[in-house]
Amino acid sequence: MLAFLDIVTTACAAMLIGNEIAVSLFINPIVWKLDERAQSSAVRLFAARLGAAMPFWYATSLLLLIVEAVVRRQDAGVLLLTASCTIWAAVVILTLLFMVPINNRLARLDPGPISEVAKRDHRKWDNLHRARIAALGASLICFLVGIHG
Repeated sequence: MLAFLDIVTTACAAMLIGNEIAVSLFINPIVWKLDERAQSSAVRLFAARLGAAMPFWYATSLLLLIVEAVVRRQDAGVLLLTASCTIWAAVVILTLLFMVPINNRLARLDPGPISEVAKRDHRKWDNLHRARIAALGASLICFLVGIHG
C-alpha cells in the first residue's frame, strides 16, 4: 500500500511540475512570438484554462505530500518529507498572493491587441513562475530523498 501511495504522490507532483515546465519552456515563448491580437487571445485562454485546473492539482499534490509525511512520521526521512510539504505549501500561499491576481487579470484580457500593462503582467508572471518551478523541484527532490532515506 505504501508503494502505491509513493507512486501516486510522485506521479501527481512530477506531472504538475512537468506541466509547469512546459508552460515556461514551450507555451509562453511561443505566445510571445504571436501577433498582439493572437497573443492576447492565447494569454487569456491559457490563463483561464490553467487557472481553473491548477488549484485542484496543487491541492491534491500537497494533500498527498502531507499524507506521506504523516504515514512516514517514524521514518528517517521525515524531516525531508516535512521540508517537502513546507516548500509546497509556501508555493501555494505565494501563488495565491502574487500569481493568481495576475493570472486573473490576464484571463480577463480584451480580445484586442495586448496592452503594455498586460505584457508587463505576463512577464512578471513568467518570472514568478520560474521561481515557482525551482521551488516545486526542490520540494519533489526532498520528497523523493525522504521516502528513500
